Amino acid sequence: MRSHTLGVIEKLKYVRPRRVQVADFEGNRESPSAIDPNRPNVARIFNALLGGKDNYQVDRDVRDRLLERAPALGDLAWDVRSFVGRVTRFLARDAGIHQFLDCAPGLSNDENTHEVAQRLNREATVVYTATDPVVIAHGRALLADNDRTHSVEADFRYPNQVFEHPDVRKYLDLSEPVAVFHVGTVQYVSDTRRPAEIIAGYADRIPSGSYIVLAHAYDPEDGSFTPELREIYQNSSVGLGYFRSRTEILSYLDGLELVEPGLVAVSDWWPDGPRLKEQDPVQRLALGAVARKP
Repeated sequence: MRSHTLGVIEKLKYVRPRRVQVADFEGNRESPSAIDPNRPNVARIFNALLGGKDNYQVDRDVRDRLLERAPALGDLAWDVRSFVGRVTRFLARDAGIHQFLDCAPGLSNDENTHEVAQRLNREATVVYTATDPVVIAHGRALLADNDRTHSVEADFRYPNQVFEHPDVRKYLDLSEPVAVFHVGTVQYVSDTRRPAEIIAGYADRIPSGSYIVLAHAYDPEDGSFTPELREIYQNSSVGLGYFRSRTEILSYLDGLELVEPGLVAVSDWWPDGPRLKEQDPVQRLALGAVARKP
């Protein structure tokens, strides 16, 4: 499947470029209009950090520079990925959710949201949204034979655009609860774009009993996020997002009911077992939470 996906990506390099604005590249960040194997890409770098194969040498070069200066970044990438899996299991198995809207699918190796959800409930419906052409190509190749999982092109920064997309309206019944995933999305949105209002736009459109899943880059404000780490994250060829305080991140979930244990380091959200080794400070730089709409 992975080789098929890369084949699709290779073909898309020759598609006529189309201007797309994505949140991953605001301000002085890149605004990709087509797949360019000569420029690093956030989704592909994350895939490389996970040990995946859906990336190019330019992405691996950035990964290697990051890991040289902060070796635990690979562990943090896996912590985020594992958080998504545990949350999906909770929602599909314990909360009875059978509809999922994932606004940050990325390029994972395995254990995608739809795989975890549909393992527990074969009737679960999952819709992924993206604007990144790399992610879109990957999603369409991966989901070609799955009639309960769909990939749509929509910009998560505009909730109305997402919910009014014909495929979202077709496959998700918004009279029934739905889980919306914002894992590493609004951390790429500057304050001027009002990330709290973006999350509120989703919360306003989903019915009572629905959930918002949030993960965000974290500035602990205790000195552990050193100037060197900040430089690594924010000046790594493509930039890895805005780091915000716990208070700021928590404010994005105002009006919702936090599921225990609340907003915590992603590795601390109902871990599968005891921690076998001490964590590096870098692994504390992402917070995650699940919140229910009353």
